[in-house]
Amino acid sequence: MNQKRSRLRWRDISLTAKVLFAVVLITLIMSSVNVVMYLQLNRITERLEQVYTSNVSLTELSESLEEVQNNTYGYLLLKSSDTLENYYKSEENYRSLLSRLNNNVTDNPVMLLERNIRRMSDTYLKHTEDAITYKRGRNVEKYRKSFDNAQRLYGYLNSWIYELNSRQFRNNSESFQSLQRAIRPMAVVSTALIVIMMGVNSLMLYFMIRGVVRPLSDLAATARIVGEGNFHVKMPPTDANDEVGAVTRTFNTMVKSLEDYMHLTRENMEKEQQMKERELLMEAHLKEAQLKYLQSQINPHFLFNSLNAGAQLAMMEDAEQTSIFVQRMADFFRYNVKKGSEDSTLEEEVESVENYIYILNVRFAGDIHFSKEVDEDVLSCRVPSMILQPLVENAVNHGIRDIDWEGRIWLKVERDPLGICIRVRDNGKGMTQERIREILSGPDAVPAEVEKSPDSTGIGLRNVNARLSLFYEKEGLMEIVSAGENQGTEVILRIPETTDI
Repeated sequence: MNQKRSRLRWRDISLTAKVLFAVVLITLIMSSVNVVMYLQLNRITERLEQVYTSNVSLTELSESLEEVQNNTYGYLLLKSSDTLENYYKSEENYRSLLSRLNNNVTDNPVMLLERNIRRMSDTYLKHTEDAITYKRGRNVEKYRKSFDNAQRLYGYLNSWIYELNSRQFRNNSESFQSLQRAIRPMAVVSTALIVIMMGVNSLMLYFMIRGVVRPLSDLAATARIVGEGNFHVKMPPTDANDEVGAVTRTFNTMVKSLEDYMHLTRENMEKEQQMKERELLMEAHLKEAQLKYLQSQINPHFLFNSLNAGAQLAMMEDAEQTSIFVQRMADFFRYNVKKGSEDSTLEEEVESVENYIYILNVRFAGDIHFSKEVDEDVLSCRVPSMILQPLVENAVNHGIRDIDWEGRIWLKVERDPLGICIRVRDNGKGMTQERIREILSGPDAVPAEVEKSPDSTGIGLRNVNARLSLFYEKEGLMEIVSAGENQGTEVILRIPETTDI
């Protein structure tokens, strides 16, 4: 943790302070080494006292052993979490000190004694652990037995550590005398050490300067790449608070802003292109609608007047069915001509479908079985004209015509949470998924799809889908569902509910 904090502090220092720190540090190191090495020759005797470190370690080992014994007894006496924690800490410390002792088989009496102390300590710690475990399990007999064994070994260990300490002291005294005789070569060693430190300081200065200059070089190289138009390259993120860190973060922010700006520019260009394409498409649809409208205006009044005259003539001749048929024909064509470029209500759309079915049933002797389920609350809603009749026409011409079973068509209009749901379903030939995708492929497939059947009005499913998308400025308003061949087809329209378009 301390190393991490130190590293962060160094990275937060300014470049000027870093360079000054490096120069001062190297100067201090060199000066310190010179002073220390020359003074070392005069203080060698005092430093020789370090040969008795082994005696100090043995004293620490003896004290640590005593702590283990006391903490074991304390837990057995009090059985608290604090005493248990103290036991584990002292045990860990004792094991750490034991690791310094010899553990190999040898003829040296001192090292052999160290090995015996380590092995007996392992047995001792096993007994203390068993005592703690049995105490926690409330096994009185076993924890007492384990503690008695531990206490017995504790006495042996204390005596062996004392004996080892005495032998080490005698050996260290002999080593002290030997070190005194080795003082003279220290002058040569000191000189060599000074030379080595000069080399180390030079390397240290090199790496410090490199650590300052390298990020600046990387920043310059990255800036060149960005200048060539590549905005996807960035400097590695840094949390340093020095000048390089601040410049790096600012540089990355600048590159991200440039990248976002270019992305936004591309999106705007794409949207503008889409709007232009949409305008061209709407213009094409408008021309197509105008052409169809002009084609339907070939003396429409003459057509309506003739049909009305036929209806009156049929009534005068008591041909009631003929009169109704002619009247329905007149209503159907009048709606088609009148509503070709207007919106209408759902009620008018449903009425047009009923007229269309009636006309077909007269022509085909009642073979079209049609049923409807309409929510009257939505009949006043306004929709684009001629969106229901093409769905029913498609169900007749491509669904139930020329099938070997009784053909049926269902129309359902209802309100749902998203607006108005219109369903036209048949039990006819069905439709392949490839054909469904082709129909729903979007406005690009639309320009003037004219059905092949001679009984078609010239308005197909793709035409309806395209007009809905343009009218409501929203895609995905039409859905076609078919389980496959001879499984029927269902066309679903989900449109917003409105009474004022």
